[in-house]
Amino acid sequence: MTTTVPASTFETPLKFAYWVPNVSGGLVVSTIEQRTDWQLPYNKKLARIAEDSGFEYALTQTRYAASYGADKQHEASAFSLALLGATERLRVIAAFHPGMWHPGVLAKWLITADHLSEGRAAVNIVSGWLKDEFVKFGLPWLEHDERYVRTGEFISALRGLLTENGYSQDGQYYSIDDFTLNPKPVDVPGRPHPEIFFGGNSTAAQDTAGRVADWYFSNGRTLEGYEENVAGVQASAARAGRSPRFGLNGFVIARDSRAEAEETLREIVAKAHRPAVEGFRQSVQEAGASTKDGKGMWADSSFEDLVQYNDGFKTRLIGTPEEIADRIVEYKKVGVNLLLTCYLHFSEEVAAFGRDVLPIVREKEKDLARARGTELNTDLLPVVPGVSAEDASAAAFETLPADHPAKAGVAA
Repeated sequence: MTTTVPASTFETPLKFAYWVPNVSGGLVVSTIEQRTDWQLPYNKKLARIAEDSGFEYALTQTRYAASYGADKQHEASAFSLALLGATERLRVIAAFHPGMWHPGVLAKWLITADHLSEGRAAVNIVSGWLKDEFVKFGLPWLEHDERYVRTGEFISALRGLLTENGYSQDGQYYSIDDFTLNPKPVDVPGRPHPEIFFGGNSTAAQDTAGRVADWYFSNGRTLEGYEENVAGVQASAARAGRSPRFGLNGFVIARDSRAEAEETLREIVAKAHRPAVEGFRQSVQEAGASTKDGKGMWADSSFEDLVQYNDGFKTRLIGTPEEIADRIVEYKKVGVNLLLTCYLHFSEEVAAFGRDVLPIVREKEKDLARARGTELNTDLLPVVPGVSAEDASAAAFETLPADHPAKAGVAA
């Protein structure tokens, strides 16, 4: 398979997002120090740091049963509303499971969230792999490919209810009869409705993304693996006459030298919470192997990969700011439109990414655009006011609880 990268990809600046750490224990399953907190005060400060550092999106993750070593997690839709209320420009993507939400109920929630935030709400539709979350709630559990059939119907219904009056749909999982929601979402130029993100690595996921999603999210992938994913989505989208955009997960370790960055990665893995990682590995690889062609998420992930539970190390955003910028631009060449990032120490490292990495990325994007016979449209770059991200990061640190490990040894 080969990807076809449209000229608009080279003309349009990359967008950057971060995973909202609304889950205890940070974004790696390791006992290494993580100066990150899952509660709202820290996350409100972090959201403001992110939008002042050039980030355009935040993704609030969803989980109901404890998984990957975390024992506490806030619900995504409520937490996303709080972050939208704490920011002015950041778009917040809340994650939802079909089978737990009805598309009509979600459409009404999304319209309200969109009005409350003046057009900044978005959703990520998660087909679901954790069987316990469904069966222990007494909900039907579908096998892998059937979950994507349901998801396709769910997203079609969601979009129809957001945009049409008298919407009807007669499906296997969702039947809607002549239903109208008012008001409609906020009228944002260039946006027909709040954005709908959707992800997965399997063939069924790629096919569904091409047919119904606005954005396709992938777990961390090598360049070759990601190019294969993009090609699969593009083939499905071409049959449907659609043009979705593409996002990719990556764990960022930016340090003064590559050796220092690689040593940080080694320490993360060496201090992995082995029982939690092995338990997660067993669950997710059974899910990945359940696909017809064995290409589901995590099907080929190693123990090291799963210490960051969305395969973020595979993307290899590890090294100096210059090296990371080079790597990011290589992904843009194969079709990436958005980088979804995560970190050990969110507040300070998000600020550092905006200060040290993003300016290099923007210059390299300009060079890439010219090499492809066009120009980078700098009018589309996010507006970043003159705010000190370092000062904001220090304020976020102060929101950590007094007994947080990051404050050990710090004078009161």
